[in-house]
Amino acid sequence: MDKKMDVTDFLEFVYSFYKTMDDHEISLVYEGEVTHQITKAFTSLTEANMEREEESNSTQKKVFHVMVECLQNISKHADFLEESQFNREGRGIFMVSKGKEEYSVTTGNILENSKIAEIGKTLDQINSLDKDGLKQLYKQQIKEGRLSNKGGAGLGFIDIAKKTGKKIDYNFLNINDNYSFFILTSKISRI
Repeated sequence: MDKKMDVTDFLEFVYSFYKTMDDHEISLVYEGEVTHQITKAFTSLTEANMEREEESNSTQKKVFHVMVECLQNISKHADFLEESQFNREGRGIFMVSKGKEEYSVTTGNILENSKIAEIGKTLDQINSLDKDGLKQLYKQQIKEGRLSNKGGAGLGFIDIAKKTGKKIDYNFLNINDNYSFFILTSKISRI
């Protein structure tokens, strides 16, 4: 195959991706291993961008909080496919976008299918609760929640719902008999 054709195709893809990001006001996209240093870099970049946009301190704090919770979720809980490029734990995608009324923080990572039912049940329960219900569930999980071997007890999800006051959107895209791709989107009001 012609090398020049490969480069041209790639450049067209990059431009198309850039246009999509610009059209949807996507300000940050990352795919790879999530570490503490990556989390710090993303919050710094987002802080500078939000200050330039003159976002309120309240909105900035909520966006940072959700970003950190989501990135920690990837770094602690992302599984890996041995037969693919996703062959390290703590690897996933992360995206921040801005709309007229809200920011969206979207993450995606590989997850063992055996975990889907419990995560779906937890998120459905969280999405069914109002503010007071979320407070109660948070307290209950701290007292008696089962911590996984990697920490947590759904506390990060509960905390995101409490901070944003919105339902958490999620989906599981099947990869094969053993793994799926878990996509989570949190929305933070700009108003």
